Amino acid sequence: MAVAEQLSDLPYADVLVSHSGPLDPGGEYDAAWFDSETFEDRDVGNVKFLECAFTSVTFSGGQLRRSRFNDVWVRGGRIVGTDLVESVWLDSALLSSALSGVEAYGSQLRRVTFARCKLDSVNLRAAVLDEVTFEDCDLADVDLGEATLTRVRFPGTELRGLRLPHVTLKQVDFRGATTLDIADGYDSLRNAVISSGQLIELGPGLAAAHGIVVED
Repeated sequence: MAVAEQLSDLPYADVLVSHSGPLDPGGEYDAAWFDSETFEDRDVGNVKFLECAFTSVTFSGGQLRRSRFNDVWVRGGRIVGTDLVESVWLDSALLSSALSGVEAYGSQLRRVTFARCKLDSVNLRAAVLDEVTFEDCDLADVDLGEATLTRVRFPGTELRGLRLPHVTLKQVDFRGATTLDIADGYDSLRNAVISSGQLIELGPGLAAAHGIVVED
């Protein structure tokens, strides 16, 4: 999907209303603009965001468990050690943002784009990713164990220490990834699309996973 690069490019930019102050547990935010705010150790699960924008916003610790992000745009955000377990993301985009130590297992992401983002030690176990694109991103030690990935792409993205145990892949294309380093889950690569060069790089790990002894 086409991603707006600037706040003014959003189709709902003209109706955004600047927000200030804390978030409320179970709150509903429609067409709210969060700018340069810091939410630290806030426990506010089941929050609903619809057509909202976040610019240079930081979430540190706390939890937004089971919250919904529908048509949300994030630029320059930082999410550190936050609980996003079983959250739902739909038709959303995160640009030039960083997620570190985030717990997001059991989450659902559909038609979501990450562009120029860094994900470090993000837990997406048992998550469902459908039509998700990681473009020019850096993913380090991301755990996708037992997740289901459908129509997921990684153009220009570095994948380092990727964990894929018991993952289900459907139309997942790794060919655009600049680095494809898998820490666990070679058996889960069935149905994945990779390049011939990536096949050579993955060869030792694939051989070890299938008990193949390579001797010259």
